[in-house]
Amino acid sequence: MSDAGASRNPQERAKAEAKSAKASKRREVNAGTQVGVGERATEKGYVPRFKQRYNETVRPALMQKFGYANPMQVPKINKVVLNIGAGEAASDSKKIQQALNDLTAIAGQKAVVTRAKKAIATFKIREGLAIGAKVTLRGDLMYEFIDRLITMALPRVRDFRGVNPKSFDGRGNYAMGLKEHIVFLEIDYDKTETVWGMDIILNTSAKTDEEAKALLEGFQFPFTH
Repeated sequence: MSDAGASRNPQERAKAEAKSAKASKRREVNAGTQVGVGERATEKGYVPRFKQRYNETVRPALMQKFGYANPMQVPKINKVVLNIGAGEAASDSKKIQQALNDLTAIAGQKAVVTRAKKAIATFKIREGLAIGAKVTLRGDLMYEFIDRLITMALPRVRDFRGVNPKSFDGRGNYAMGLKEHIVFLEIDYDKTETVWGMDIILNTSAKTDEEAKALLEGFQFPFTH
């Protein structure tokens, strides 16, 4: 029986092991911030503080301001959609995994890949090519994200002076963008090679922009004046 593998030069073995470890570390760094997504450990009876704020403060204030006859008429936030566009993924597929991992870490919910609906030859994009990541938040996760966005992420934006109060779509929905996703504390900066821009869309049940703005102001959204 040959013992060639066992009798390999110790220096060669050490080099091979070092090379393997270096490659493994590179893959880990290139993967962005990785988190486990599964069941969330919460205390019994736990209610996100922004959900509690809506029920106890925002809803009564809106009823008084707009004179709703029925509490069910009061506008509420239905969902929040987060999107990262990874245009570089057209030439580097690893970028998509980075965007997915980072967005999953920010949202606390597994993100999904977005794909091109049609080919664009100028940008070397084929139909069906992975070009980004998105996630839709509802319920408690949605309220927790809005809480972290307003109280922790936005204050870390460089030269932040507030968000645009004119970014409503006429049907009560609000859209905003962030130039750097690393403003979220969930992102491990040491494992992030690329700084992504993010789109954040808040879908509400408000019928007018005025009602939607009053709803978001109830959560202390920092609109500019």
